[in-house]
Amino acid sequence: MPKLLYVRAPQDTLEEQKVRKLANSRHAPADWIMRARMIVRSWDGLPTKAIAEELGCHPQTVRERFHRFNEEGLDGLGDRPGTGRKRRITETERSLIISLVATDPPGRLVRGSGGELEATDEEREAHWTLNALTTAARERGIVVGRSQVRRILLVEGVRWRKPHPWGESHDPEFVPKGQESSPSTPRSLRTQQPSAWMN
Repeated sequence: MPKLLYVRAPQDTLEEQKVRKLANSRHAPADWIMRARMIVRSWDGLPTKAIAEELGCHPQTVRERFHRFNEEGLDGLGDRPGTGRKRRITETERSLIISLVATDPPGRLVRGSGGELEATDEEREAHWTLNALTTAARERGIVVGRSQVRRILLVEGVRWRKPHPWGESHDPEFVPKGQESSPSTPRSLRTQQPSAWMN
């Protein structure tokens, strides 16, 4: 049976204040908050098993965190370097993917210097789609999948689908449709069935 283990006492008042503040935080990373609570509950006199039950984890997890805190202090509340899933793309690559949305897709028609409509590549998409953005990112050397592009844009709040403005046009001869009749407007007698007005 494992022996009861308590965390070391705070080295000074500042260390204790920082750990207790972190344990009560609402905005710090959840894993840091939980680890700080383990330390604080041990300082409050709770044994390892009671702390584990209170925080919903295994007693061995609590003991391991005590060892880390005893050795490293506040730094022991964080993850060791190299742990966790590594990012597959860099921040620069993420920024490039996000900036693509603001550019014209290769298949979009744009007015040239002479006023004529032309596209960089007429075979490509005229509007950004996830597939088009993924292809454009890969052409720039970024190894990324469609779902990852979608996650990046959603996290950053970037909209890649622009609704088509059906009532607008750049054509000088374009005339918008007039307002449609209300569905509550009665139909004229001419459009009704003859039996309706002959009886």
